[in-house]
Amino acid sequence: MSLDPPPYLGSLQNNIRQRPIPWDGAVRANTLNEGQLAKIRAVDKIRKDQRKQVVESDLDGYRALFVGGEDSPSVLESASKRTDVVQYILVLLNDLLESVPTLAKALFKNPDPYKHFLPLLAHSNNPEDPVPLLTSTVLATLMAQSQDESPSTERALPLILSYLCGMAKNTNDAGLQDIAVTEYSSLLYGQPSRQLFWKQRSETVAPLIEILRKAAGIGADSSASLWSGNTTGRAGGFEGTLSGGVGLQLLYHVLLVMWQLSFEAEEIGDEMDDEYDIILLYTQLLRLSPKEKTTRLILSTLYNLLSTNPSSLLPTAVLARLPALLQNINGRHLSDPDLQEDLDRLKEMLEEYTTTKTTLDEYVAEVRSGHLRWSPPHRNATFWAENSRKILEYETGEIPRKLAEIMKKPWDSDKAVLAIACNDVGALVKEVPEKRFQLEKLGLKTRIMELMQDSDENVRWESLKALGGWLKYSFENN
Repeated sequence: MSLDPPPYLGSLQNNIRQRPIPWDGAVRANTLNEGQLAKIRAVDKIRKDQRKQVVESDLDGYRALFVGGEDSPSVLESASKRTDVVQYILVLLNDLLESVPTLAKALFKNPDPYKHFLPLLAHSNNPEDPVPLLTSTVLATLMAQSQDESPSTERALPLILSYLCGMAKNTNDAGLQDIAVTEYSSLLYGQPSRQLFWKQRSETVAPLIEILRKAAGIGADSSASLWSGNTTGRAGGFEGTLSGGVGLQLLYHVLLVMWQLSFEAEEIGDEMDDEYDIILLYTQLLRLSPKEKTTRLILSTLYNLLSTNPSSLLPTAVLARLPALLQNINGRHLSDPDLQEDLDRLKEMLEEYTTTKTTLDEYVAEVRSGHLRWSPPHRNATFWAENSRKILEYETGEIPRKLAEIMKKPWDSDKAVLAIACNDVGALVKEVPEKRFQLEKLGLKTRIMELMQDSDENVRWESLKALGGWLKYSFENN
């Protein structure tokens, strides 16, 4: 997928193209030779169609020019001490790769076409040096145009991704972030590159998730903010920027990369949700999406995730109130037929799931999500009377174990979780008192006693009620 270069990159490239280079002096200084200069002049400052014709008639010659041949060095190697020439060659090569697709394939006739490029990613310690940026752009274009999956590309890709992640993390420069994300998109053309991108997710994916969280107006504890609804994003009035100052173009490009990554959802979908609360995050982004093009990417990504991981992710989607949100969106006038198709597919999938699930399924899914909210089952006496024993026996005690895990956390950003957990444990003790020792072995009684000293009034009240059930049955047995 080809995207227009971000404005900063396009401006930098234009300035370098217009810069005069004293080529004849460079030849006299042995910066490059006459043959190399002849090839540069043959394609420099002429129309694209002429360039294409010249390069395609001499692919081996241009391969040798840029990556070296058996008996000739690369022009980047020859001119390594002339930064102005290196910059010019990098811009020229990127232009040629974009206008002459066959050149990218030709460069891979060299056993290691990356040899003279990778060192340029660490060209200097000066953050203003454009050489590393121009190099990453060339490499992204080369890989995208060639669709190469050779061992040399497999070795080079992690280095390129590591360089780009530095720009993606630069929250003080949205322009550099956008360049990095655009180049990420160019690189995710096949399964191997997407799998490697995920493997390096602490570098690659994590900064993108942070951008999406800012756009969604989510606080430091993203999970608590999402479940409790404590977000700051606005649902309307967006023009160029969203919540947190995220630009619409940057948002679109990040969503595009995540959509490309979602084609590996069968393998990584559960991990994406476990590590990044992706279903909750995308539901919030969908609620705030300012344009149809961003809405379509969000819906398509959700569909890829949910359709490949229905048993684990559909329950979370229901808890996040995605079905109701889709109904709301369906009531809008949508001009994009592909968007409408994505919306219909997602609605159909969720409707089929919600018509077959029970209230117990809903409760199990909520506990498994690792975050509790005051959903209907918690305060429903009939629910506990009918289901407490099933809950304790479900998957050999999975649910009380999960409740114990949840209660171990302090939940400073969302104390309601602890209050709800105390409520649930108290209900289990009340309905199945003979199983209270099972809960004690998990440390739940001890934790409830600790929570009687909690700073939150609701937590103290719910823990007191829950402990009362234990004490009641203890006194009765005595």
